[in-house]
Amino acid sequence: MKYSHSMFNKLKHVILKHPKDAFISQVHLSNEWEKYNYLEEPIYDESLSEYEEFVSILKEHVDQIDYLPFSEETGLDSLYAHDPIKFTKEGAIILKSGKLLRQPEAKIYKEFLLEKNIPILGELTGDAVADGGDIIWLDDKTLVVGRGYRTNDEAIRQLREITSHLVEEFIVVQLPHDQGESECLYLMSFISMVDHDLAVVHSPLMPVFFRQLLLKRKIQLIEVPKNEYLTLGCNVLALAPRVCILPHGNVYTKQQLEEAGATVYEYKGEEISYKGTGGPTCLTSPVIRTY
Repeated sequence: MKYSHSMFNKLKHVILKHPKDAFISQVHLSNEWEKYNYLEEPIYDESLSEYEEFVSILKEHVDQIDYLPFSEETGLDSLYAHDPIKFTKEGAIILKSGKLLRQPEAKIYKEFLLEKNIPILGELTGDAVADGGDIIWLDDKTLVVGRGYRTNDEAIRQLREITSHLVEEFIVVQLPHDQGESECLYLMSFISMVDHDLAVVHSPLMPVFFRQLLLKRKIQLIEVPKNEYLTLGCNVLALAPRVCILPHGNVYTKQQLEEAGATVYEYKGEEISYKGTGGPTCLTSPVIRTY
């Protein structure tokens, strides 16, 4: 069995964390949302409704959906199941979050993978910290890692070593300070691959060399304007080449994607996406894609 490698081929199997097991209750949200640096307190009942809308789209396109269990060791951010691990075609790499409150998620995720007999290729150790949002595959042999507040140099060194037999080109992208250490800025905050030659980007945050590299590879760039960047217009989940999910309300980005030949599904994500700043890509951990 081959595990997820590309960011855009047909998605067959995903791992999620349901808000009932991450948010738990309105009382729990009231006590915790500020600690996790959310923009506002999510409304629990609405988060369940929004999540079901999101999952209903996934069910139309994905063969298998698994859910991470409730755990007292993890917090609100465990809803964003993409970050504790990264999949390669040989299995998962267990990461260690650069956000201290999220670090227990990796242990729970590892136990889940072992229970499901999903192979583990490697695991970050020592001082290394990295989140899945800082790691993207441009293609089957090209791995890009963002160096920022959530991913450090030691993690990059270990990731390079773990993936050395899989990767021909390992690219490090220095991330900007932007709004500071307490805010969440990932590599995937300003780029989402929708096809091998199509990406949604917010260029003002992109280093020049990286943008030029994408253009040199003949990747068409869908430019997300500032107002839609703030409503997660750059956070796009590819279900298949040029088939994707986008948070509702990003009108310009949706139009540009459709003009590029993409099919775009929308979901309302005010409680599960905007307030915690984690869109559809963050909500899913793609396990298997077809090749």
